[in-house]
Amino acid sequence: MNLSVKDCILENIRIVCYIPAYNAELLMEKVIRDIPAETIEILNTVLVIDDGSSDGTADLTRKLEKEFPKISLIQHPVNRGYGGVQKTAFDWTLENNGEIAVMLHSDGQYPPEYLKPMLIPFEKGADVVGGSRILFGDMRRGGMSRTRYYGTIWLNALENLVFRQKLTSYHSGYKAYSRKALEKIPYRSYSNTFNFDSEMLVGAIRAGLNIKEVPIPTIHGEGFSSLKPVPYGFSVLRTLVRYIVGRI
Repeated sequence: MNLSVKDCILENIRIVCYIPAYNAELLMEKVIRDIPAETIEILNTVLVIDDGSSDGTADLTRKLEKEFPKISLIQHPVNRGYGGVQKTAFDWTLENNGEIAVMLHSDGQYPPEYLKPMLIPFEKGADVVGGSRILFGDMRRGGMSRTRYYGTIWLNALENLVFRQKLTSYHSGYKAYSRKALEKIPYRSYSNTFNFDSEMLVGAIRAGLNIKEVPIPTIHGEGFSSLKPVPYGFSVLRTLVRYIVGRI
């Protein structure tokens, strides 16, 4: 997937890379600086959404804006949560004529150099693209705990059974959506929790959208994620029940 800008049509598409940022002052700068230059070239906007941070996240973003003109900052006065940040990003994308919205986490858990591979499937008609650690290899080699590893495997299997899909990953935070997907998925009615990504996939399945996956490496370690596996697992199960009874 080492395609140059001239090798693809992405340079002619309005692409918004949105970055959820909550108390991200210590980690976000490296993430932004690690976005490859050829990827920065095809992005229309790098949208940093400061979700009510109490540290210097907003000040850092303003500093980076001077060096990277494509960076824009939105500040939530109070914390709205993971899903709430994405709703803001999607609303902004639709209001500003964006055609693709791709998420990059501010903590470095998802490598910026995979942004462009995440975008390539849209050239072939994808509506939703998800990063898949399972397609890349054994997630435990990237530091994933046994609890998360086996929990992920079993949840994926259960979700494929319920949704009648063959996806390898429902729980990756590396996601990208076409404008068509944002217009068809009722994302504003979804939760503000970490389960938002799963709900978006359910919405995409309900809408009959074209979902593709891209292999991405597993990067797990101290400070990378505040997600609690057990409560998250129960929230996914609740989503499955809501799907079965037609509530989502």
